[in-house]
Amino acid sequence: MKRVGTADMTIIAEPKLWKGFSNWGIGTLTGFAAASHLRAVAVLAVISLASFLPGFFQIPPVDRDEPRFAQATKQMIETGDYVDIRFQEETRYKKPIGIYWLQAAVVEMAAAAGVPGATTNIGFYRIPSLIGAIGAVLATYWAALAFVSRRAALMAGAMMATSILLGVEARLAKTDAMLLLTTVAALGAMARAYLMEQGDRPTTMPPLAVAAVFWSAIAAGILIKGPIILMFVGFAAATLIAADRSARWLWQLKPLIGVPFALALVMPWLIAILIRTGGSFLTDALGEDMFAKVTGGQETHGMPPGFYFVVFWETFFPGAMLAGLAAPAVWRARTEPGCKVLLAWVAPAWIAFELVPTKLPHYVLPLYPALAILIAGVIDSHSLSRNRWLVRGTIWWFVMMMVVALLLIALQIVVGQRLGLWTWSFGAAAVIFSLFAWLLYEVDGAEASLVRAGAASLMVAFAAYGATFPALHGLFPSVGLANYMRSAGCADPVAVTAGFHEPSLVFLAGTNTTHGVGSSAADFLLGGPCRFAFVDSRQERAFVQRADAIGLRYTTGPRIEGFNFSSGQAVTIATYRSERG
Repeated sequence: MKRVGTADMTIIAEPKLWKGFSNWGIGTLTGFAAASHLRAVAVLAVISLASFLPGFFQIPPVDRDEPRFAQATKQMIETGDYVDIRFQEETRYKKPIGIYWLQAAVVEMAAAAGVPGATTNIGFYRIPSLIGAIGAVLATYWAALAFVSRRAALMAGAMMATSILLGVEARLAKTDAMLLLTTVAALGAMARAYLMEQGDRPTTMPPLAVAAVFWSAIAAGILIKGPIILMFVGFAAATLIAADRSARWLWQLKPLIGVPFALALVMPWLIAILIRTGGSFLTDALGEDMFAKVTGGQETHGMPPGFYFVVFWETFFPGAMLAGLAAPAVWRARTEPGCKVLLAWVAPAWIAFELVPTKLPHYVLPLYPALAILIAGVIDSHSLSRNRWLVRGTIWWFVMMMVVALLLIALQIVVGQRLGLWTWSFGAAAVIFSLFAWLLYEVDGAEASLVRAGAASLMVAFAAYGATFPALHGLFPSVGLANYMRSAGCADPVAVTAGFHEPSLVFLAGTNTTHGVGSSAADFLLGGPCRFAFVDSRQERAFVQRADAIGLRYTTGPRIEGFNFSSGQAVTIATYRSERG
């Protein structure tokens, strides 16, 4: 037997297939998927691809973090320097090298295969995030098998695959999806080590293999995002040690060989970058990035405690709707080994993040798999609360999908100046699925409703990422500017931007893109042929006055109008091209 908590949450490893052959075949589908590990993995992979692929290659670079990562990787490829990390001439030492190496490997393989424009196709830079997100879904399934039945593990993986927040991170070329994969792998291995010591060995996985997974994940996590993974693992381990007043289970992780192994993976690059930078990497990564977030609201992202609790109900859709219903059973089971591990995974880190001033929704993403496992275990043991007020909370499935669908339609009408058929169709499908998830919850049960709500989440992914955002050209003014540059037919164009300084423009227009003001943009055009100036309307007068003063001959291009959602302002950008030569 595998336990999540008290006797009413004990889950047999091979439960009978659910006999509900109504409900649109939901029982048959989940029973088929849970019949073997291979089938479960295949189903989770398909769900993940359906959730993460819409719009993956179509949505342009999303300012600001994504193009900063992608541009730094692009410069590594351009210069052949795979040790240093730079955004143009500025050092970028906030994160370690791991994600840049992964992105560079994918882009260079695409370029070697003859894919045109591979280095400026943001989709290739996103592939490591896609792999990380799918890997995290499968790692959640693997981690869950230490606590719950295969069927419940499948539910936990599906909750992650259809969660709103992971769907966002899977489409962004940055660190967080890969960090999630490494953190789930590390904590899943740590959970196995703890349960082995408790005499409840959950799998036939050899202890040495468990330790190898743990230390490999630790090393990979450090190379991806520095010591953050140590915080997640350290909080969980410290909580278990304090609760049991014993640390003996740590020896199951073979630290005497594991620590040197992890250091051997991490130290070569760390030594190389310290030699290159003279220690400024650690100053920037730890002092100016991590400690700044702990001590203050960095980059205007300060939020009060309780922020993560509020956004949880949106970002962990659809699983969050059952969290309240699962809470009473989890509380009853809190002293059982399996439930204790999962609560240690979640509670201390969550509290710490609520207390830290700097807050972004994805910071708590590595805690969601443990919540998914807890919820799935309670569902599978039929221990969800029947409290009328908590049950009524499932209306949030329907309310949220209705709000999201209306927002997408409003975006298309206001920003896109039209209503797309696919946005309306998939949005309507999402509302219908979520409506039945809510209305039939007490008729068909939580599992069937969760499947329907998951289908609603997939429909929203198609509506938002597949149909809406790629069509909203006004949200991505850098694309219009770069397209104008490329359409000129110059062999080696170079641009200056005045008043619009988003990283996406550097990524799309080229590393040599310079930043200036209206008057200096005119001087830049005077420097030679195939030069372009992108001037925000607020600096256009200064450009024209300076151009007249120096006798500049230039050609006026299209005016790019859009919305810079990084700054929250509408923008109008005039384009100019030099006529000299």
